[in-house]
Amino acid sequence: MSQNLVSINEASKWASEYLSRDITSSNISYLIQYGKIKKHGDNGGTLVNIEDLKGYYKSFNGFREINWKKKLGQDLNWELSFDHLREKDTTKHVHRLHPYKGKFIPQLVGYFIDDHTDNFKKKIYFSKGDIILDPFAGSGTTLVQGNELGMHSVGVDISRFNSLITEVKLNDYDFNSLEKEIEHIIYRITTFETNENINNFERELYNKLYEFNSRFFPSPKFKYDLNKGVINENKYARINEHEFLNIYNNLVKKYNIKLKQQFDKSFLDKWYIKNVRDEIDFAFSLVKKIKNRNNRRIIAVVLSRTIRSCRATTHSDLATLIEPQLATYYCYKHKKICKPLFSIKYWFARYANDTLSRLQEFKKIKTNARFSVISSDSRTVNIEEELKKRDKHLYEIFKKQKISGIFTSPPYVGQIDYHEQHAYAYDLFGFKRKDELEIGPLYKGQGEEAKKSYIEGISEVLLNCKKYLADDFNILLVANDKYNLYPRIAEKSGLKIINTFKRPVLNRTERDKSPYSEIIFHFKKK
Repeated sequence: MSQNLVSINEASKWASEYLSRDITSSNISYLIQYGKIKKHGDNGGTLVNIEDLKGYYKSFNGFREINWKKKLGQDLNWELSFDHLREKDTTKHVHRLHPYKGKFIPQLVGYFIDDHTDNFKKKIYFSKGDIILDPFAGSGTTLVQGNELGMHSVGVDISRFNSLITEVKLNDYDFNSLEKEIEHIIYRITTFETNENINNFERELYNKLYEFNSRFFPSPKFKYDLNKGVINENKYARINEHEFLNIYNNLVKKYNIKLKQQFDKSFLDKWYIKNVRDEIDFAFSLVKKIKNRNNRRIIAVVLSRTIRSCRATTHSDLATLIEPQLATYYCYKHKKICKPLFSIKYWFARYANDTLSRLQEFKKIKTNARFSVISSDSRTVNIEEELKKRDKHLYEIFKKQKISGIFTSPPYVGQIDYHEQHAYAYDLFGFKRKDELEIGPLYKGQGEEAKKSYIEGISEVLLNCKKYLADDFNILLVANDKYNLYPRIAEKSGLKIINTFKRPVLNRTERDKSPYSEIIFHFKKK
C-alpha cells in the first residue's frame, strides 16, 4: 500500500501520462479538497494513493462518455463536450467579468466561427474580417470571441443590463486611470463603517465557525466519507445545523446586529442584510461620481458582481433564490456550516482586482475588429440604422459586405427569466425592465401556448435579422430542442436545416447533474 503513495506533484505527472493530457497539481488538490480521493500523510506533507487516483479516473473519465451516449444516444458529439478543458480555460479573460446564467462556453463559439480546416468542416462558416451577429447577445460571449478572432460583431439584447456587461468587456481602457480609480474606491469602501460592532461580531463568528466545522465537518475527510456513503448527509447536517444556530443567535444578540432592513418592497430591500445594504448604497454613490465614462461603467459592473455574491441566500441557491437566508446553515455545496455575508468589502476588492487583471489579459489578444451592442428587441430592431448612428466605420463595412451570419443561443422555452436573474442590478442602476418582451421566459411556462409563442418569437427574430445578412449566410443556433420546435421555426423563417450537432453539456452548476445535451442547428437560406 505505502509504495503507491506519492506527492501531489508526482500524482499530477502520473495522471498527465495516464490520461495523455495536462493534469496540474491544482487538479489533484481539487480532488482531495472535494473528497474525490483520500488524503494521506500529515507532518510529512500531503500524499495520495495512485490506485485511488486511478479508480477515480476510470469511473469518472473513462466511462462518462460511454454512459452519456447510452442515455442520450450514440449521435452525441463528444468532441463538443470540451471535457479536456479546465475551468480557467472556459472562463478565460473577460468571460468571467460577471456571472450570467445560461451562457455557453467560449470554446463552443470558437469551434464554429474559427477559420480552420479539418475533416469536420472546410471554411464554411466565418472568416477574419466578416461581421457576425448575435441577436440574443446575453453577456457577449460571441462578440468577445469574434473580436479575438478578428471578426467584427453586432450584438442585440432586450436587456439593458446584458448590453452593459457586453460593452464593458469590449471597451478600451486607460489602465493607469482605471487602476487609480479602483484603488481609491476600494480604500473608501474599506474604511466605511455603518456599525462599529460588525467587525467584532464577524471575527468571533468566524472563530466559532472554524472550531465547529473543524470538529464536525473536517475537510477533506468529511467529504470523502460522504462520497463513500459512510454518513447520512441530511440527518447529520440537520442535527449540527441546529446546534450551531444557537451559537449564532447568541452572537447576534450579544453584538446587537440588525439583520433585516426596515422595508421589504424591492429586491435590494429583501435580499440583503442591513449592513450590506448600507455599504452597497455608499459604494454606488462613489461610482456615480466617477467622471471617466468607461471607468464608471466597468466599476459599476464590479459592484453588480459584488452584490450578486452578497445576497442573503445559501451558496447552493444563488441561481434560484427561494427565501432570504439571514442565519447560519448547512451548505450542500461546501459541506460545512456556512454563514450569510455581512459586508461587501472583501468581495468588492477581490472582484475589482480580478476584473482589472482580466481586462489586461484580454487586451493582449484583443484585435481592432469593430463591435456594436444594441439594447433592443431583435424582432423589430433596424440594425442598419442603429449601426449608422453608433459606429460609422462599422456601418461602412456593413454597407460593403453585409453581415456574414449569426451565431447565437436563443432562450430555451420556460427555463430562465433573464431580467429577474439580475433583479439586484436593475434595482441599483434604475434600468427599465422589459420582461414582457422576453421570448420563452420561465414565468410563461412550457405549455402549448408558451411553445406557440416561442416559435413565433424566434421566427420573427430570424426573419428580421435575415434582412441584414449576406446572400450566402450561415446561421448557427445553440438550443435545447426537447420539444422539436426548431424544424417549425426553420419553416416559418424561410430557412432549411443543413446539419445538427448534438453536444453534451458538462459542468452544470445545478445540483441535478444528470446527462444533458443541446443541439447546434446549422441553417441556410431555403
